[in-house]
Amino acid sequence: MALSNRFLINQPTSVYPMNSKNRTQLSVNVNKVALLRNTRHLGIPSVVRASRLCLSAGANGITVHPRPDERHIRRHDVFEIAELLTDWPEAEYNIEGNPFHNLMELLRLVRPCQATFVPDSQSQATSDHGWNLVEDAVRLEPLIRECRELGVRVSLFMDPIPEQMFMAKKIGAERIELYTETWASAFDTSARAATLSRFVATARAAIDSGLEVNAGHDLNQENLTPFLTAVPGVAEVSIGHALIADALEMGYGDTVRAYLDCIRAACHSLEE
Repeated sequence: MALSNRFLINQPTSVYPMNSKNRTQLSVNVNKVALLRNTRHLGIPSVVRASRLCLSAGANGITVHPRPDERHIRRHDVFEIAELLTDWPEAEYNIEGNPFHNLMELLRLVRPCQATFVPDSQSQATSDHGWNLVEDAVRLEPLIRECRELGVRVSLFMDPIPEQMFMAKKIGAERIELYTETWASAFDTSARAATLSRFVATARAAIDSGLEVNAGHDLNQENLTPFLTAVPGVAEVSIGHALIADALEMGYGDTVRAYLDCIRAACHSLEE
């Protein structure tokens, strides 16, 4: 299947400079909108409309994770959101997935701004661990190279392990996405400080290796600002489950603005 040039939406520049004193970008993951839609055959709620409302409220991008079984995002969603984003040239499109499943075909057709490689199995309910580059580097490297030849930035989904950051850079990744579930789980526990220190160390190791840093998984309005205040140089957060859950009560617009306020609060703390 060939796409016309209007689908090739890669934007090499970012809205904000990528350092700890500038605002982190917010990418809204709309998988859970698709999950609800897929329980019926009525086409509602609309993934495209949700994406448009989030972008209209100030979100910097849209994330999708199209799994092979299409239990939430379906193939047609990937192309329909690509079409939508031609009207939002300043926004970024992030397509997540396992490059050894169905991801690479979609990247070749759509060429989004960013591909986030995630080592999930087809049976997983959600992503629950990062890459082990001691084992996975050799097979990932040619796929990262192909993405870069397509003009697609590659981010590797990683656990907070500082020692693996150099290898991520060595095999060609431009960013890593910190898997933040352990931070969310530790947030209200005595392990909070020690857990956060691991993320801080990993982000510093990534930056020292020449990588940019993204973060995502179980971030919410309560834990987002403390995370961004402490962890240096987070360029982008991808938030889905909590944001969509909040939107059921607050609406997309107010919810996106609330998360942007969390990001601004962290930015202001860094400037003080």
